[in-house]
Amino acid sequence: MKRTFFLAFLMFFSSAALYAQNRALEEAKTDHPADFYVSLEGNDAWSGKLAEPNEARTDGPFATLERAKMALRESRAKETERAWTVVVREGDYELSETFPLTKEDCGTEKGRITWRTNRGEKVRLLGGRQLKTWRTVTEPAVLEQLSENVRGKVIQIDLRALGISDFGSPKEGMELYFEGKPMTLSRYPNDGFVKITGLTPGYPKDIRGTKGSTHGDFQFEDERLTTWGNEKEIWVHGYWFWDWAEEKQKVESIDAATRTLKVVPPYHTYGYRIGQWFYAFNLLCELDQPGEYYIDRDRGILYFYPPGEVTEGSMVVTTLPTLVSMKDVSQVTFRGFTLEYARGTALAVAGGRENLVAACTIANISGSGISVSGTQHTIFGCHLYHLGKSGIAVYGGDRKTLVPGKILVMNNEIHDYALRQRVYAPGIMLQGVGNRAAHNKIYNAPHMGMGFGGNEHVIEFNEIYNVCFESNDAGAIYTGRNWSMRGNVLRHNYLHDIRGFENRGCVGIYLDDQFSSAEIYGNIFRNVTRATMIGGGRDCRIVNNLYIDCAPCVHLDARGLGWQKDFTQNWINELREKGTHLGMNLMEPPYSEKYPELTRILDENPGTPCGNVVTHNICVRGNWNGTQSGQWRGSSIWAKAAEFNTMEPNFLQDDPMLEEEAAGNYTLKPESPALKGGFQQIPWQKIGLFDSPLRAAAQKHL
Repeated sequence: MKRTFFLAFLMFFSSAALYAQNRALEEAKTDHPADFYVSLEGNDAWSGKLAEPNEARTDGPFATLERAKMALRESRAKETERAWTVVVREGDYELSETFPLTKEDCGTEKGRITWRTNRGEKVRLLGGRQLKTWRTVTEPAVLEQLSENVRGKVIQIDLRALGISDFGSPKEGMELYFEGKPMTLSRYPNDGFVKITGLTPGYPKDIRGTKGSTHGDFQFEDERLTTWGNEKEIWVHGYWFWDWAEEKQKVESIDAATRTLKVVPPYHTYGYRIGQWFYAFNLLCELDQPGEYYIDRDRGILYFYPPGEVTEGSMVVTTLPTLVSMKDVSQVTFRGFTLEYARGTALAVAGGRENLVAACTIANISGSGISVSGTQHTIFGCHLYHLGKSGIAVYGGDRKTLVPGKILVMNNEIHDYALRQRVYAPGIMLQGVGNRAAHNKIYNAPHMGMGFGGNEHVIEFNEIYNVCFESNDAGAIYTGRNWSMRGNVLRHNYLHDIRGFENRGCVGIYLDDQFSSAEIYGNIFRNVTRATMIGGGRDCRIVNNLYIDCAPCVHLDARGLGWQKDFTQNWINELREKGTHLGMNLMEPPYSEKYPELTRILDENPGTPCGNVVTHNICVRGNWNGTQSGQWRGSSIWAKAAEFNTMEPNFLQDDPMLEEEAAGNYTLKPESPALKGGFQQIPWQKIGLFDSPLRAAAQKHL
């Protein structure tokens, strides 16, 4: 869903007391003249005042970002109250270390510091090493390990000869990229998983009737696993007990006779279960298809089966942990850069206020894209993809005082992430108090699209699809396990085509384990299993949502009175003894004033999902209500829930009369019975990305 930039959101910023963020965005649209330039043709001994070297090559731009930073510091010491701009010219800048900005590099309210690129020029900050020398594998001992059909196609690179010796572990170490795409550490099977078929007896595990083993040795049927006796260090990556909890573990032994695999302790927290799935990786003998690689860490040799012609610079391995760090920095704009090839977080903003990261592309990162903490920062118009972990992680505001962080994450496109950490590495995570994620597009991920925890966050106008495709009992937007995290609003989002692993089901918006007081308003859910879920929580509102082909649309249960009763009792005991809930003092300001219902919770059926409102929703096809659990099991959920909650009216039978549902037009016709019954039109045209000169996609066109 795309449309042109609209003025309403500039008005929203002002009305929401986000004037500084609005001003920074407006300033970033204008290319103010540069005070200093950086260029690959530059020289750190020059003045940095010219965009290109002069004819005599006696003056021109700087060669490095670090030199430009020092020049800024020197100049700003003389003129502190004006804006300053550094322009970095086109090219690939291979960083030998993280580029840090600190308190000495702050702007002021009267003059921001801007680091930017010229529109139409691609500036890449690279934290990896290009591999420029290679040869075809000819060693007999190595060829014997490889499948016959790949011999002569695999190349090798001596990493130590290139000065690279820190490979990390197969679990979290160095990664290889080819032609700007992540390659695969050799694995079996190449696609899909091996299933656990048996467990070694004597180590029983029983979680609410789901049985398994605490011990990390289990049986399999696939004979291929018994042929790996010559491998140096085998790892397995699996969903060992629950469909939403994965872990990489080193293999201790494989018994070919009994087809038993044993992992090195410590064993997985939840244990192991028949029917769960895993794959093996870091095997030289399984380097059998284009795009796979293997690192012999003892010898420092990388083996690679390239998927195309190898040229100088086509292969890159990650070396730096972080590309750009901003610690306790304020009023700085960082615009238009491409950041690639880091092992950790590409760009880290820690503390400070009113920084803007705009129109940046962040790709091919082993860890996460952006982490940000502090106050009133903005991440706008960035494109993030090929990430090993999460996209954008936010922590702003203070939960004890409920002072908001006002961090804004807007108009970003995030996809193909969580490539290494498969679960709990969302496209966007909001933590703290009073932050906002709006108009983002998130897709193609094995687990969560978005996550949040804390108070007073706003998640709106986002489009999320094709997530949770490798996990079940998971949420496209997920949060959980807290009574005190209140005031969160999820409105006007579009969630579609979310089915879970093997189409076994997952959740659209998942309020897990008694999470309370969230408002789910005016969202569109299409082709989502269990579209909205209140997992035993209270004081939530599911109002004015449109569900199409969802089964079920809404799930509400009473787990706090059933299988989670002991969990609830711990909360009750803490409240009675300390007046706190998970460390937050509910009986004193600001909680007692902002959320007075929490001061009465011990007198109002703690553990009971009361005070919820589920009304004025539309269900088109699909299935309306889910099955219940906990103490309400066996009776009608809606009949029982009606004692404590408002559950109607909802529009479940009549045709709501959508304009052009098949074409994605979700406007209701004027004569719709739902409109006459009080349903409000959803502004679906405004959902998702919008055009802006500050989007990464727009940089090459302007």
